[in-house]
Amino acid sequence: MKLKYSYILAANLLLAATFSACQKAELTTFNEIKIPTSSPISPGNISGFVKGTLVTGQTYTVTADLTIKKGDTLSAQPGTIVIVKNNAQINVQGSLMLIGSKDQPILFNSDSNKPGTWGGLQCDTAEAITIKWTHIDNTGGPDAKGDARGSLKVKKAINVDIEDSWFTNGQDDLMAISNGATVTILRNTISSSGSTDGEGINLKTGVKGVVAYNVIFSQAGSGIKLETSSKIPFPQTEVDVYNNTLISNGWRRGSAEPGRAVSVGVNGIGHIYNNIIVNCYHGIELFTDGDITKTTYGNNLFYATVDTYADLVVPTQKINIRDNFYPEGAAGKPQISDLISKKIGDKDPLFVNFDGTVAAPNGFPNNYDFRLKNSSPAFSAGNPKYNLDLGAYTSDGKGNQH
Repeated sequence: MKLKYSYILAANLLLAATFSACQKAELTTFNEIKIPTSSPISPGNISGFVKGTLVTGQTYTVTADLTIKKGDTLSAQPGTIVIVKNNAQINVQGSLMLIGSKDQPILFNSDSNKPGTWGGLQCDTAEAITIKWTHIDNTGGPDAKGDARGSLKVKKAINVDIEDSWFTNGQDDLMAISNGATVTILRNTISSSGSTDGEGINLKTGVKGVVAYNVIFSQAGSGIKLETSSKIPFPQTEVDVYNNTLISNGWRRGSAEPGRAVSVGVNGIGHIYNNIIVNCYHGIELFTDGDITKTTYGNNLFYATVDTYADLVVPTQKINIRDNFYPEGAAGKPQISDLISKKIGDKDPLFVNFDGTVAAPNGFPNNYDFRLKNSSPAFSAGNPKYNLDLGAYTSDGKGNQH
């Protein structure tokens, strides 16, 4: 199916406008963007090389690997349903534009609807990635060697814009982005991913950008990880990490490699503010090999619903969660502006609905509501450079929309 020149031009102009908007402000309104129905793809089975538009209200079944070639664009309109069979993956060498809406999100899932049953979005050499109001569920199926695949991988200096979307039940890194990409990762919900390993948002080797208003629940490894490279230390990874809600992350690897809510290491730089961190194995860990001089942080809330919890790998080892808000031996220190719980009930963020789960398995259902009750101490406790409130759900309406 041949793309018309006018569609290519329109798609490129749309991408340019989108990325310009992302550079100007943290908030974008993709609901105003309409993907034109140019080169529509017929519903039914698809495989092999693909370009054009997945159309509103249609269902597509991926029967084998898809590839978007360099120079081509695959777009999806609101309400598109994509079902993936046979552990297939989507290889992106060109541009991917998944633009759903709040009322009509785009759906990507396997035919079995079970964790780790398709290969995810392999975008190592992509030209542009835009994902808005899209469910990407049950990724991380095994590769030819039997190893879990990451859910969304990028290894190129491109714009990666991921907003208002849901990612559940992956088996390794949920987002692994590196090699100088510029990221805008806003208002997403990441749940119950990583089988025995894997970070929620893993940014390395010169990545720049913003990670804000995301909810990350029950990740096997760290919720957000920032590093540069020991072999190529410059340009440095430098990311603003603010107003995220990070819950019950880092337990499935055990004490041999505990996960963190946020970690900064290997010459990376983070600016870490206004986050709510509850029941994570480690809170904020600033490794001594990170660029600690340039890293800034404060106005973060730390809470634990229990005093101690058993290490999942070595159950006889009891973990004092509060001792690990800023782990011993790392460079991070409690800040005067932080809200740090000293006991159960103290500095409780007062989520609308949360039963205090500390460690949960891959695929665990996230039926919680991490919005804040009116009496939460997280309101008006933020660094105003980012937001007056803490966490992903803020009173000004800028926060997570899920």
